[in-house]
Amino acid sequence: MSKVPRPSRRGAVKLRTPGGRTSSSQRWLTRQLNDPYVGAAKQAGWRSRAAFKLIELDDHFRLIRPGARVIDLGAAPGGWTQVAVQRGAGTILALDLLPMDPVPGATVIQGDFLEEAMPGHLKQALGGKADLVLSDMAPNTTGHAATDHLRIMALAESALDFAREVLAPGGAFVAKVFQGGSERTMVQRMRCDFATLRHAKPPASRKESSELYVVATGFRG
Repeated sequence: MSKVPRPSRRGAVKLRTPGGRTSSSQRWLTRQLNDPYVGAAKQAGWRSRAAFKLIELDDHFRLIRPGARVIDLGAAPGGWTQVAVQRGAGTILALDLLPMDPVPGATVIQGDFLEEAMPGHLKQALGGKADLVLSDMAPNTTGHAATDHLRIMALAESALDFAREVLAPGGAFVAKVFQGGSERTMVQRMRCDFATLRHAKPPASRKESSELYVVATGFRG
């Protein structure tokens, strides 16, 4: 496994003039310029800073096995797919509604995982059931915390339903959720379907963000 450049801290960058940007755009750009993971991702050739989240999750939970069959839901722009390739997974399918540039070592599919025929199509493309289903998906935020929480949990539960259809016994599922009360229902379902369920907030996840990840292993099938 190749060494991954790690983020390093540096002095804060301040934007002198808005240049016609909205206040929200100004805050986003300032955050990007001061985020060590953004620079580290560019240096390492990852398509997004989110790649470090999967790297950190995999370092801790050993999710990506050599030769594993992996489905990456909501894969664009491809950072998690790149990590799955780099860490030795076998057949990797990257699925997204948006077009995505090819990732060497993976198959990119533009489509909706909610389509009725999609689970069967992907299992056929894999040559069997998946060993790992990844979901870093999140809906567009509204700025209303309660609404945003409900929306991401609905998406995560849909990803769980999908994973239950395509995972092989013993397989694993990783999904992004937001902290809040309504994930308890999803957790109860997952405890029935998986041998082990844990929550994790990798260091690459911004401290101010309420996101965390559910990591379920040992799918009972």
